[in-house]
Amino acid sequence: MTEPSTADRMPIRRALVSVYDKTGLVDLGRALVAARVEIVSTGSTAATLAGAGLPVTQVEELTGFPECLDGRVKTLHPKVHAGLLADVRLPAHRDQLAELGIAPFELLISNLYPFTATVASGARPAECIEQIDIGGPAMVRGAAKNHASVAVVTSPAQYPDLLTALQAGGFTLAQRQALAAAAYVHTATYDVAVASWMGSVVTDTSGGTGFPAWVGGTWNKATGLRYGENPHQAAALYRNAAGHRGLAGAEQLHGKEMSYNNYVDADAARRSSYDFAAPAVAIVKHANPCGIAVGADIAAAHRKAHACDPVSAYGGVIAANRPVSEEMARQVAEVFTEVIVAPGYEAGAVELLSAKKNLRILVVEPHAAGQVETRRIDGGLLMQTADAVDADHDRAAGWRLVAGEAADPDVLADLEFAWRAIRGVKSNAILLASEAASVGIGMGQVNRVDSCRLAVTRAGHRAWGSVAASDAFFPFDDGPRILFDAGVRAIVQPGGSVRDEDVIAAAKLAGATMYFTGARHFFH
Repeated sequence: MTEPSTADRMPIRRALVSVYDKTGLVDLGRALVAARVEIVSTGSTAATLAGAGLPVTQVEELTGFPECLDGRVKTLHPKVHAGLLADVRLPAHRDQLAELGIAPFELLISNLYPFTATVASGARPAECIEQIDIGGPAMVRGAAKNHASVAVVTSPAQYPDLLTALQAGGFTLAQRQALAAAAYVHTATYDVAVASWMGSVVTDTSGGTGFPAWVGGTWNKATGLRYGENPHQAAALYRNAAGHRGLAGAEQLHGKEMSYNNYVDADAARRSSYDFAAPAVAIVKHANPCGIAVGADIAAAHRKAHACDPVSAYGGVIAANRPVSEEMARQVAEVFTEVIVAPGYEAGAVELLSAKKNLRILVVEPHAAGQVETRRIDGGLLMQTADAVDADHDRAAGWRLVAGEAADPDVLADLEFAWRAIRGVKSNAILLASEAASVGIGMGQVNRVDSCRLAVTRAGHRAWGSVAASDAFFPFDDGPRILFDAGVRAIVQPGGSVRDEDVIAAAKLAGATMYFTGARHFFH
């Protein structure tokens, strides 16, 4: 904390301590006693302090009223809140406190019931409701409002600053303002979590749509970024305050600081590589895969993914769904790569990769796709259920054969791979695959014919004998004819075009196999 002045320090004579998280509590209590601070406390907090032999006044002694209703009512009393809310700079407030026999507090130490952790544990709604704190937020808000007279500490992480302030004679006004701002973040984050849960779990406010009538979220600024998508744009990284770490909470082991574009590409790469149960690697450039593959091990998967488009892989971002082996690290080190992200690294891998001074090496917990996806638009927020890849239409058993002979097991396995991999490719998307690896990808085109041409061009001679997946139906037979002329032997696509019969006829004429999935994988 900054210390612009010492003249406005507020000496700490009396503290109200009421915490759920008792990390460092006893040591802090000892420091308060050593600084001759009177401690008033509640319930288990008071018991912990007293058990350590520290002098403490129970809140019920202060209020003259016992804690009741299983602890639901402890601090909701004028002798507590008047002590926190009295602006002692004002003679009228000091006079009223004297008339009422109430002593002011200069310090509140309070953190709230673990509501979010209780929900995350899978507890029943009744148990979660019991973890909705009432008195705690009221005290924290009151002390934060009255920061001119009271300092409020809401996290054990702030205890070192408190100890320093005790030695210095109290917090400065600037420090109390910073503590107050942090306190309001603490309660706001808590309230958003409770309101979101109440609206989606306890009550049905969705109007039958499955989406709540109100949704909120809070994010904490993690760091500023050098710039945004372009050097003239400012940017920063924020982390979800709800606790899910994900890519935003990655541990960086080596390399330059991450950029805005690095994060976007790494997120896209993880989306692609984590769609597979087998060892998989995705290489991404400008948010689009230039190679996706699965292999017997992670090094084999990387070799196959890189071979899809070695030119585009230069300067790419790599995501693996398994710990990076020493063999894979040696392969990656041979090619200029911006970022590599994985759930871990085997012995020797980081040492090999670190030879590249600028390569960003990230460790991220296994990717967990959420149940809903959101996207900001001007003035609003779009929300949808996540596009899952484990539904019936993503397995060959749920597909409908509409042309040619049923694929043999090897071809069918490649079709299933291609259909799963296409989900990570921006629409319009065409992906050619062979031996569980992409060999040509056409993406982000405004018509499907151009995507077919692009996929075939990138595949070259590898298109012959490959299979193809299309993220949406073919509106005409021109796209499939390009694929068949290049030697594609089988296609999997959603179907559903008014010209499906023309497309099917083209497949039959080429002697190719075609399956309809009945569902699409648009990704904009």
